[in-house]
Amino acid sequence: MYHPTTRVLAVLELLQAHGRLGGAELADMLNIDRRSLRRYIVTLEEMGIPVMTERGRYGGYALMPGFKLPPMMFSDDEALALTTGLLAARRLGLVDAAPAIASSLAKLQRLLPDKLKRKLQALEEVVQLDLVPSTKPADQQVLGSLSEAVMQQLRVHLEYRAADGNASNRDFDTYGVAFHAACWYAVGFCHLRKDIRSFRLDRILSVRVLDTHFERPARFNVVQHLRKAVATLPRAFSTEVLLKTDMYTAGAHLSDAIGVLEQCSDGVLLHNQSDDLDWLARQLAALPFEFVIHKPQQLRLEVKALARRLTKA
Repeated sequence: MYHPTTRVLAVLELLQAHGRLGGAELADMLNIDRRSLRRYIVTLEEMGIPVMTERGRYGGYALMPGFKLPPMMFSDDEALALTTGLLAARRLGLVDAAPAIASSLAKLQRLLPDKLKRKLQALEEVVQLDLVPSTKPADQQVLGSLSEAVMQQLRVHLEYRAADGNASNRDFDTYGVAFHAACWYAVGFCHLRKDIRSFRLDRILSVRVLDTHFERPARFNVVQHLRKAVATLPRAFSTEVLLKTDMYTAGAHLSDAIGVLEQCSDGVLLHNQSDDLDWLARQLAALPFEFVIHKPQQLRLEVKALARRLTKA
């Protein structure tokens, strides 16, 4: 379904391309009635576009002779930034986004001078972006509604299907939306659970913006919240390791998803939830500083087994 703004721009594009069009002909091309067409013509005039109107049964519309919108121009850096952004957007996993991205790239190529056009064609064909693609596509309407709700600080009503297949309804204050670990998430205050929660966008069945306002916490970092939430999910083993280093060095050598780092007098404590202690042992063995395993005993055994395998190799 087209937005009225799209129709208005389509009227302008057709008048620029054809010069003069009869009212009935123009309305048929846009699949609208004459009343709506006149309304869009008035909108163009209010925007400062000089439209000439010919009255009568066979009347029509045309742009003022000599009028032409100036071409959109980009610098080399701007065109490079736009193209790279569109290439990256391909990997983000939005439902039905591929045609829009392809159309945008085609329009960008058409607008540019030949020299810059050749550069961007080479960029599109040669450059590969090492981004983790989305495992589950997100609905653009859901993403758009939630983003608007964040900006206006309006509560939404969600219908959500959890991983186990159970559906629920809840009111939700959206603090932000983020793409993390190959999935789209909305983070905010859930009034059903009375706590901050995160919801995968591909599991949201419907979203309805309400008239209720809320106050979004200042400087709330959605990505940091998601990383901590993933790192602290209860798993088979709860581990604690003392890292003999400072917080900056520990953070530089460990991903945010591995656990929570806590400064202490002897170094940095790593609190981790893990299902695979052999994997964790390999991560610890790769560190350039010493560490002491506080718990569990099974992790100590895994590190010793890894040391034996490395010695044998």
